[in-house]
Amino acid sequence: MHERRIPDWLRHAPVPSVRDFGILAGLEAVVRGTLISVFPLIMYRALGDAGLVSASYFAVGVLSLIAGLMVPGLVRLLPRRWAYSLGTAMFVLSAGFAIEGSPASVLAALALNTVASVVTFICFNAYVLDYIARVELGRCETSRMFYSAVGWTAGPMAGVLLLEWWASAPFLISGGAAVILLAAFWWMRMGNGKQIARARGPASSPLTYLPRFLAQPRLVTGWLFAVIRSAGWWIYVVYLPIFAIEKGLGEELGGILLSATNAALFGAPLLLRLVQRHSIRMAVRTGFLGVTLCFGTAGIAQGWPMVSIALLVAGSAALILLDICAGLPFLMAVKPSERTEMSAVYSSYRDISGILTPGAAWLVLLVAPVAGIFTAGAAATAAAVWLAGKLHPRLGNRKLAPAAEPVPAE
Repeated sequence: MHERRIPDWLRHAPVPSVRDFGILAGLEAVVRGTLISVFPLIMYRALGDAGLVSASYFAVGVLSLIAGLMVPGLVRLLPRRWAYSLGTAMFVLSAGFAIEGSPASVLAALALNTVASVVTFICFNAYVLDYIARVELGRCETSRMFYSAVGWTAGPMAGVLLLEWWASAPFLISGGAAVILLAAFWWMRMGNGKQIARARGPASSPLTYLPRFLAQPRLVTGWLFAVIRSAGWWIYVVYLPIFAIEKGLGEELGGILLSATNAALFGAPLLLRLVQRHSIRMAVRTGFLGVTLCFGTAGIAQGWPMVSIALLVAGSAALILLDICAGLPFLMAVKPSERTEMSAVYSSYRDISGILTPGAAWLVLLVAPVAGIFTAGAAATAAAVWLAGKLHPRLGNRKLAPAAEPVPAE
């Protein structure tokens, strides 16, 4: 008799690949991209006042920041695979609340969707740091953006159109995509990530590991890159359409330009070649310098609205380059024993930029028109150009990367 061997893929979970992470990112883009333009509309319909909508977004941003800092504690109580599953389940629950449609349900839906984004983002980053070698991080980021391009390009416009056709449709699509995302995650059998023994005990609360983050300049610099880059997107997504309306260019222009910009994500592999051909420092400085020049000149040229808008669109191309490379300095500086904690800190950039950018814009609008916000954004990215000059000139060079380690051990 011949003994039947159990296939290796059943006995040992396969190591997740760059493509696997790209697929997960693409599915999440459908979940979130379908609703990114829908939530502001249903919030306004439910609350009936722009001030209440703004206050609600501010409160949800604070909640999201707190939730992100608490994820490491959650992961210590709950295995990471279950934490990620909880995040995807919150996407589904959010869709259900939104379909119900009452003001309280819509607020709950926005809060659940936002917190779910934070939880899955932190777990996703921790898995990437576990399974993707340091020299492959750039390729992984590019794959993530490429697979996400469809969701972020078609999702916003499709969500709004579907909302007009049948109010429940965008939420059913988003919830269904979340179910598929959860199924794909479990099919990939990522488990709980790699277990690395610590020399010291794990941080017991955000207050104990935040000082550790602040004590590492490379992590702080990488986080600042993420905050400033995110603020640039806030300016482009929120204030470009307002500028266009004030200049009599129509309400649709902002949405059309956003879709066109997101379509440029399909060119992410070409931008990766630029990053690989030169250093990460060169790519980060080039990206922030491009945003600085374009946004700054757009503010100065406000008397010629189409010129300003063309410059902002050009600046968004530089933001896409930053989406590929600006997160790498942080990811490459994370110690293996601090993956979950530092991923939680890193994820806070979205909440911080979502709180700071509208606040700074409000102050600018007290003394200047909307175009002044473009100039203020250029000042922030100019500071990032200076910070990028302090990065190691050979950061990301394959000769510097140990082949057996996913991230440097410092």
